[in-house]
Amino acid sequence: MAAEQDPEARAAAGPLLTDLYQATMALGYWRAGRAREQAEFELFFRGCPFGGAFALAAGLRDCVRFLRAFRLRDADVQFLASVLPPDTDPAFFEHLRALDCSDVTVRALPEGSLAFPNVPLLQVSGPLLVVQLLETPLLCLVSYASLIATNAARLRLIAGPEKRLLEMGLRRAQGPDGGLTASTYSYLGGESRRREAGGEGDLPEALQPRLTQRLTPGPGFDGSSNVLAGQLRGVPLAGTLAHSFVTSFSGTEVPPDPMLAPAASPGPRVDLTARVEAWLDGVCAHLGLGVQEPHRGERAAFVAYALAFPQAFQGLLDTYSVQRSGLPNFLAVALALGELGYRAVGIRLDSGDLLQQAQEIRGVFRTVSARFQMPWLESISIAVSNNIDEKELARLAQEGSEVNVIGIGTNVVTCPRQPSLGCVYKLVSVGGQPRMKLTEDPEKQTLPGSKAAFRLLGPEGSLLLDVLQLAEEPPPQAGQELRVWPHGAREACTVRPAGVEPLLRLWVQQGQLCEPLPSLAESRAFAQLSLSRLSPEHKRLEWPALYQVALSDKLRALVDRLGAGGSS
Repeated sequence: MAAEQDPEARAAAGPLLTDLYQATMALGYWRAGRAREQAEFELFFRGCPFGGAFALAAGLRDCVRFLRAFRLRDADVQFLASVLPPDTDPAFFEHLRALDCSDVTVRALPEGSLAFPNVPLLQVSGPLLVVQLLETPLLCLVSYASLIATNAARLRLIAGPEKRLLEMGLRRAQGPDGGLTASTYSYLGGESRRREAGGEGDLPEALQPRLTQRLTPGPGFDGSSNVLAGQLRGVPLAGTLAHSFVTSFSGTEVPPDPMLAPAASPGPRVDLTARVEAWLDGVCAHLGLGVQEPHRGERAAFVAYALAFPQAFQGLLDTYSVQRSGLPNFLAVALALGELGYRAVGIRLDSGDLLQQAQEIRGVFRTVSARFQMPWLESISIAVSNNIDEKELARLAQEGSEVNVIGIGTNVVTCPRQPSLGCVYKLVSVGGQPRMKLTEDPEKQTLPGSKAAFRLLGPEGSLLLDVLQLAEEPPPQAGQELRVWPHGAREACTVRPAGVEPLLRLWVQQGQLCEPLPSLAESRAFAQLSLSRLSPEHKRLEWPALYQVALSDKLRALVDRLGAGGSS
């Protein structure tokens, strides 16, 4: 994939984004004559993050891009030669130079899918040496992306469907790559506004699940401040001004051109600075303030910004004093724009009691709107930011809140409640024979063999459970009774699904892309559809009901046999 044809390639990982032991194992496989043995690995997680009952699968697009570009350059091979034993056979390095992923096959959950513990996010098969080398980069690409998408879903559920959420955490992120990933996958998940059932027609056919209920809020944010995420990934951008812009003005500056033409009519241009000063008198009189109280420099900053963005003027009110300076200065500029036919888009608060201030400011907007006969003013947007966490988000989203837009940075990009999803990449078969890790910790035992995964549905399309079975088993059938073993349970149970959905799609076969990857917007819409099907009990943020993942009879029998030391 040429970088000039794929702008996202600038963000792609390289083949040496890996752990050293992948290279040492590769040498061991090669020396043992096993480099080309067929093997299969599964990438999955063992527990849902943040104390919740679901995760959202993400990162597949990045993984496919990485696999298709995978090739060790001469400089890569030379570096590996410098860190491996000096007596390493040169033929091994020639083998590395010839490696690519042309024999690799990938099955995976589509991006935006609901994901549950032990169900593979990816199944990767191919030559043992190659698929071993892929472990670390694939984990790196999937784990954080899925964690961010899940955290964004959680924050969206707290905020509800009507509040606009903006991700603004680039400056708080763990490096540029972390910032780009967070901006991309916090957006994953779909529009926050409700849509009627049957609205999945915009999705590729392969991503259209059965849907019979009204959609609940999608898990995605509405946009990001990260310009690179907009350029490379198509994430909608949002941003206005910072306190530095406001404090840079003293009030003595003279705009080179203070004149502004009316928005819609061919009337004469007007000196905006003069009109703002005229409006300030009426605003201060209405608010009971002296005309000298609002900060001159702040007002000059607002005028400068309004001249640059008359169609999108927004004021940052808390640089000096919200009530005595920021609010009257904003209103003077907004009213001056209003008489020219422009409408300010809103204000932002970045300190103090955001909920209370929003209530008070909305009240002022209503009285000023009535007093000066500009009805649009009472409903303009109130945006807030300032290290907003889950607790504060819930407060800002409560019924009756006048907050419209909520910017979140640190608490979306760093996932402070759980900084890692804990994905693992485990060998499940070599040469067609199942492999199982036992360990001293039962929770870290793996499920052996090449597997298929299915989602069993109830009569109304509700989710019953996910079932894992050996790949050679016939798939479950709707209306037929099935005996399964809930993972970790000692007893089997029976279920009769009304519908059955295969979970793992074939995306890459022998190095070739099998179907176009969904765009970020399509994956976002699919995530909204996916989450809408999950029951309220499973979406609870505290003490949710656990979603069942079960094993087929044959898979359970294989686990028992290998766990008891039986041959594979």
